[in-house]
Amino acid sequence: MELHDLTALEQGAAIRAGEVSSAELVEHYLARIRKYDATLGAFITVTGDQARERATSVDAQGPLAGVPTAVKDLTATAGVRTTYGSRIYEEFVPDHSDEVVLRMEAAGLVSLGKTNTPEFGTPCYTEPDVAPPAVTPWDLTRTAGGSSGGAGTAVAGGLVPFAHGSDGAGSIRIPASCCGIVGLKPSRGRISGAPFFGEVTGLATSGPLARTVRDTAALLDVMAGPAPGEPTWAPPTEESFLAACDRRPGPLRIGLLVEPVLSDAPVAPECLAAVDEATQLLEQLGHHVEEIERPMDRQDVRGFAPVWDVLASLSTFRLEPDQRALLRPVTRWLAEQGERFSAPQFAAALSELRQAGARTLARVAAYDLVLTPTLAQLPVPVGSFRNDDDPAADFRAQGAFTPWTSMWNVTGSPAISLPLHWTAEGLPVGVMLAAKPTREDLLLAVSAQLEEAAPWRHRTPPCWAQ
Repeated sequence: MELHDLTALEQGAAIRAGEVSSAELVEHYLARIRKYDATLGAFITVTGDQARERATSVDAQGPLAGVPTAVKDLTATAGVRTTYGSRIYEEFVPDHSDEVVLRMEAAGLVSLGKTNTPEFGTPCYTEPDVAPPAVTPWDLTRTAGGSSGGAGTAVAGGLVPFAHGSDGAGSIRIPASCCGIVGLKPSRGRISGAPFFGEVTGLATSGPLARTVRDTAALLDVMAGPAPGEPTWAPPTEESFLAACDRRPGPLRIGLLVEPVLSDAPVAPECLAAVDEATQLLEQLGHHVEEIERPMDRQDVRGFAPVWDVLASLSTFRLEPDQRALLRPVTRWLAEQGERFSAPQFAAALSELRQAGARTLARVAAYDLVLTPTLAQLPVPVGSFRNDDDPAADFRAQGAFTPWTSMWNVTGSPAISLPLHWTAEGLPVGVMLAAKPTREDLLLAVSAQLEEAAPWRHRTPPCWAQ
């Protein structure tokens, strides 16, 4: 058995037992990064020297102290190059760390660097100008998804045991599905946005990507909690999220939704097959699954596009003309769309979107969970969505790929993608479960049930054992 065969929690236990050191784990993973990162496109910046120094000085206690990880390059890390996936910030080094990074450091985690992300995190594919494309390790010609694509392929390829990501419309769950791992978008307010609290829409949040449900829960325990002055926060839970994985809930009432929400996108047969298998498995575990009508109407989500456009424009409105010239066409197009809206128009669109979220939650209130495909298609070949000549077509293609994920960003609900299905050709296909806001505990408990009934840890991509 190799060190990267161990889960993050197993690595933490091995460190505490004196069976391995944090320094040994860091060197093991840095060697794998040197070997595979040029192919996978997982990292924008590797911080080997800082990681080695930290590995010898970690004094935190806890189940994950000394375990390697990585931080998405949309998240500021003091003293470490943070590009936001853009040529404009290619050499930018912030003087502060975001709260979620400080929490990971306080738990004793050792970051190996900053993972690949598209420019300002807006596309659902990871093909920035500052790094090679992030690809799924299951097929090096296909996308790892986005915008946490670097984190997804780093975890799936065995370059880190788990990683930080962020999700404003599916950006954790999309790469989780493409890469065959677990990805959890937490409830709104579960993880702090300090120090700047700059995401005013409530759509985006940090969250974990990992190989197992228990590692996902353990990393969520590290990330969760408000900072002083937090404008929005989810109430604390009575038990840890890791402990919730040992619960056996049920029987639960689960709504099944296969009709696309945000578009009339065709759904690949393999994605429907994945949901059918998940349905059978849930019913074997004693849960009741019944098909439901689409809870969010197309009319309900008309406010999403202007809100997303304005959110994109927040990253660019202070740029000088020569800097704007460096933007990717789809980034510039989204920003220009957002700049067309006045402040009252944006406020009206955001109010409309929040009302749509409330209506959606009311329509699914009778169900403990909702089950959907994660994506409408298999991981697409690199370059399939990018359309510099027609950014609007680029954006439409992304929406057709991800017609369910952003619904749960609108409602603020926790949602998780689980790798329960693989195609005959060996491509992973995720399924998504969503719970009521603040019920990550229930979501993780059921996910752990599913993992126990249909384990996926033994499934590894070709680079895993090489």
